[in-house]
Amino acid sequence: MPIDAGSLHYAVGPAIAMAMLAILAVFLRWAFASSAPKATKRPSAEDGLLTRVATLTRKDSALALRAVLSDAGIRSTVRFPAPHRADVLVFPEDADRARSLAGTFSP
Repeated sequence: MPIDAGSLHYAVGPAIAMAMLAILAVFLRWAFASSAPKATKRPSAEDGLLTRVATLTRKDSALALRAVLSDAGIRSTVRFPAPHRADVLVFPEDADRARSLAGTFSP
């Protein structure tokens, strides 16, 4: 069967192959995409499970306050978000008692 000079049927095979490659690329991108969120806001102390009750400038003072809270039966932890800054964190149910102890605390 002779081929017309203006016919494009010779391009159908490569066009189908390119379309299939594009579909395959989109599917693989979807299938192997990371399930982790792209950008997450870093939770502050108030956003999470713990509540900040005091912010001190020295590590020793924060550890001393943590010892005072521990003696009062309050579970606490210390976080260091920046140089020369220490946050003392407690569970929300102990926050009021911890704040009153922190108010009377002198390092």
